[in-house]
Amino acid sequence: MMRKWRLWARIASALTITALTLMPQSAMSQQTRWRAEYFPNVVLTDHNGRQVRFYDDLIRGKIVSINFIFTSCADICPLDTAQLRRVQQILGDRVGRDVHMYSISVDPARDTPASLRRFMRSYDVGPGWTFLTGSREDVDLLQRRLGVRPIDPGRPLTEHDTNIIVGNEVTGQWIRRTAYENPQLLANLLSSRLQNHMPDGESRQTYAVAGRVTETSNGAYLYRTRCRSCHTLGEGDRLGPDLAGVTQARSNAWLSRWIREPDVMLAEGDPTATAMLPRYRNLPMPNLGLSPSEVDAVITYLREQDEARARRRQ
Repeated sequence: MMRKWRLWARIASALTITALTLMPQSAMSQQTRWRAEYFPNVVLTDHNGRQVRFYDDLIRGKIVSINFIFTSCADICPLDTAQLRRVQQILGDRVGRDVHMYSISVDPARDTPASLRRFMRSYDVGPGWTFLTGSREDVDLLQRRLGVRPIDPGRPLTEHDTNIIVGNEVTGQWIRRTAYENPQLLANLLSSRLQNHMPDGESRQTYAVAGRVTETSNGAYLYRTRCRSCHTLGEGDRLGPDLAGVTQARSNAWLSRWIREPDVMLAEGDPTATAMLPRYRNLPMPNLGLSPSEVDAVITYLREQDEARARRRQ
């Protein structure tokens, strides 16, 4: 129940925009408190062991995404990282040039630069996305200034705030989004809205060419927001296995438990679960905190997709 409450609390808070909206440049010139006078210039260490200052080196004059993770997390951090990996893939070589991505550890005691590099390799993180660590006090301060709740003293790391912050330091726009956000929407925020909707060289499209949303079930929604960053349906493996045919390959009981508590099954040494790990970079399936009814909805959706593919082959 506590896990479920935390997840809903994160989603609710993530829907709040905690930033300034677009405003005339004359007004923006008066918003100095959102710049050097507001953001601490604490020293962090990046995944290559280099020391950098948060304001001067990381965000000053830049459009950025910032989130907080720890590399041993088996809860939401893997999903958070997979979602942002999709954002990086969508933005391509604009990451590191027009947009800068930062993930900051909340576990500085264990997340050394070497640990961060291993974590990045596991997720095939490309150039332009920097992972950082720093003192607990400095990281807590950064979280408070970015509108993210630091972990209460004595509480487990799994309770850390997983919201993603995107912002434009020049204009003073700062927006908070959930870890379950659609990667395409996050990419649009970083590449369009936060750049004052400046064109990126691609032709603009109209609503006339927008596709219709045809899958509106709860299972379809959960698949899009929880599963799709790591899995596909009939398109080949991604970070995790392609899920096409999984409802026939696995028993309903095994699949239901695997979706609900993969961390427990791995800890127990389930042979099927442990055999999959080396095939997929030893990335464990995260525990997404889904309820039994949500797990059933996901399995129903996967089964419907399998049945639809079978009909198309007939």
